Amino acid sequence: MNILVTGKSGQLGVEIEKIHTNYSKHNFIFKDKIELDITNFNNLNEFFKNNDIKLIINCAAYTDVNGAEIEKKIANKVNNLGVENLSLICKNFNCKIIHISTDYVFDGLKNQPYKETDLTNPINYYGFSKLEGEKKILKSNINALIIRTSWLYSSNKNNFFSNIIKKAESMDKINVVNDQIGSPTSAHELAKICIYLSTANFKWGGGPKIYNFSNEGMCSWYEFAKAIILLKKIPCNIIPIKSNKIKNNIIRPKYSVLDKSKIKQDFNISPNNWYDSLKLEIIRK
Repeated sequence: MNILVTGKSGQLGVEIEKIHTNYSKHNFIFKDKIELDITNFNNLNEFFKNNDIKLIINCAAYTDVNGAEIEKKIANKVNNLGVENLSLICKNFNCKIIHISTDYVFDGLKNQPYKETDLTNPINYYGFSKLEGEKKILKSNINALIIRTSWLYSSNKNNFFSNIIKKAESMDKINVVNDQIGSPTSAHELAKICIYLSTANFKWGGGPKIYNFSNEGMCSWYEFAKAIILLKKIPCNIIPIKSNKIKNNIIRPKYSVLDKSKIKQDFNISPNNWYDSLKLEIIRK
């Protein structure tokens, strides 16, 4: 089976490419935005005419939460209109898709983990653009799995994990917010889940389905930063602060922990605790 992975240069795409050789029965084709721009329908259509793609893992996304408030047209083009293009391609070529979405489709006002069926209400433009992309898939009624994840990190790209390490190695102290709660998610583990879902022998059908996946447990960004510094053994002081103390900070959900009961039950998946996954990431790095 030919599987297309879009956004190969992003955190998740890099991790999928690292481990895909363990699944030799399938042919993975990796493309970045220069090689295959999901916002260009004609190029997509031509690519699919010439390649027998059976499934897409869509890792292509505009993920800069702060940048999305400034570059709304670009964020919308990738996260919404690009996903609409993929949905139409899937319909035209009878192709399935695994699409990666975000916990930021929620407003963060709950005090217990969000279920897939909970009301969406994004409070920043990044979350809004990702939700609009979800809607395009749901409206298309194609064979799709929408995977909502949270606080994705890896050693390979610019993200909270790598930024904290970089800052800690050059600074004596770092201010980190302690009033936003979520579940850090290893891109390496999400990559394994994406490949598992794309190659597992289960019946697709019945239209698009939404699933939550993140590592288990929860913490604040402050607690996550403290854990990173502790495990990396970097002598830096992490100072807890409130979100409203950060200049020009874009509003983010105060609580975005995801309930993973559905994916556990339907696919017998058992996510690692976030701290255990962090320790494994430190070792891999």
